[in-house]
Amino acid sequence: MSNRDDTVFIGAKQWSTYDIRYQQINMTILRELVGGKALIFIVVLGLGGTFQNGFHLTAISSPTPYIQSFINSSWTYHYGDIPGEKTVTFIWSAVVALYALGGLIGSMTVRYFASHLGRKGTMLLNSAIGIVATVIMYISKPTYSFELILVARFLFGFGAGLGGNVHAIYLGESSPKKIRGMVTLTAATFLGLGKLSGQFAGLREILGREDCWNILLCIPSFFCMVQLAILPFFPEAPRYVLIEKGNTQQCKKALQSLWGPGDYKLEIQDMLAEQAVIGKEHNKSLLDLLREKHLRWQVLSMVVINGCIQFSGVAAITVFSFNVFLEAGIPVDKIRYVTLGIGASEVLLSITCSLFIETVGRKVLLWRGFGGMSTIMALITVALYLKDYSSVISYCTVVLIFLFIIFYAAGPAGIVPSLASEIVIQSYRPAAFMFTGLLRWLGFTMFGFIFPFLIAFLKSLSFVLFSCICLIAALYVYFILPETKDKTLLEISQEFKNIRVCGSSTEDVMCLETKL
Repeated sequence: MSNRDDTVFIGAKQWSTYDIRYQQINMTILRELVGGKALIFIVVLGLGGTFQNGFHLTAISSPTPYIQSFINSSWTYHYGDIPGEKTVTFIWSAVVALYALGGLIGSMTVRYFASHLGRKGTMLLNSAIGIVATVIMYISKPTYSFELILVARFLFGFGAGLGGNVHAIYLGESSPKKIRGMVTLTAATFLGLGKLSGQFAGLREILGREDCWNILLCIPSFFCMVQLAILPFFPEAPRYVLIEKGNTQQCKKALQSLWGPGDYKLEIQDMLAEQAVIGKEHNKSLLDLLREKHLRWQVLSMVVINGCIQFSGVAAITVFSFNVFLEAGIPVDKIRYVTLGIGASEVLLSITCSLFIETVGRKVLLWRGFGGMSTIMALITVALYLKDYSSVISYCTVVLIFLFIIFYAAGPAGIVPSLASEIVIQSYRPAAFMFTGLLRWLGFTMFGFIFPFLIAFLKSLSFVLFSCICLIAALYVYFILPETKDKTLLEISQEFKNIRVCGSSTEDVMCLETKL
């Protein structure tokens, strides 16, 4: 047999080995999920967690003109005069902004509630808040009170900020090391499902009508009630029970309840080792997190990656896609269905990402995702410049938007929200999620104010800026961020400690060394 044939044979053998290993990993994951209550636990937690945020992000767009009309009529009903256009616009802006403000404040309370009520107690409280907000939203229409809409939107945002973060913490602290990435990624999957459900329910054929807008915004409360009814039958997060409460036996029972029979010696040993390092120093504050010298690379990683996500252009694509689809010749009444297709693509790719995360790893998915997003943004800039030369260019832009969502959903969208749970040890974790929540909601608010001016000033060149930001994120992940797959939190912490700047502080040239 020739050398070439040998090479082909060896390559086929290597691929076959990889394929078998991939199948074995998937079978192991399947056994883990069905061995106990884990699968039901993930679904119940997701429906009362990030699903709520995703639904409210997209569902509010469909009834916008109806809510604005209601603000006008309710003002007249209560005050006897017709409000000016600026007044209605200001109140509507407040309806939108209060959701972000509520999310910001909800993120700031993560450490307090997660530490005092536990992960399960906080999620139950969050669902109760969601039901209260739903009742307020529903009665706003029959009482002709736009003020109640403002209160409900704030509470919805508060629940999104609190529940979204605690959802990721709960998942990360309940899953075994070997499938931790796949389990925590489900938080992003349910966020995408929430967005898709909001878009679908907002269709004119479903609830996107003037007489149903308050019912549309109340749909998530059903899933809050499901969580309130079922979640009490599930255990508290095992890591929280052992490391913070010191109850090894209850931790073992929690693991067995979720993942099936077993002694879980390795998992418990990892937790005990982490507990020994932490000692009695639990529930660190945000200031403690920012002051801790050994966590500076972790903090910097959270700032860079979360900041780049907020200013990567995802929000810009969402805003700009309507105009692009319109220019491509898609009828106005059909554009909503195209955006529905984008939402479905995000969900499917998030699920696909969860199947590969334990074999490919977090780092590869992150830097390739950001790198692809950077390239697509650059191509979109070129396409926008050339759109007047050919009608085909507009269709190419539509394809590029879909590709951008593919790269986003297949990497950063799934991994970034739960990143803090994998790079920060137990005592700092609530503070870390509080920090990332602040970054996320502040970035969301800032971008909302900046983008209209940015697009007016730079026009299509703003997409070059987004491309550069995505490139920065890709380079940072590739050269700095350690891989977290199949590693304990103490091993990951050591990886970050191995990233060091050598040389004295007075030297002009610094040498960066990293073991990746």
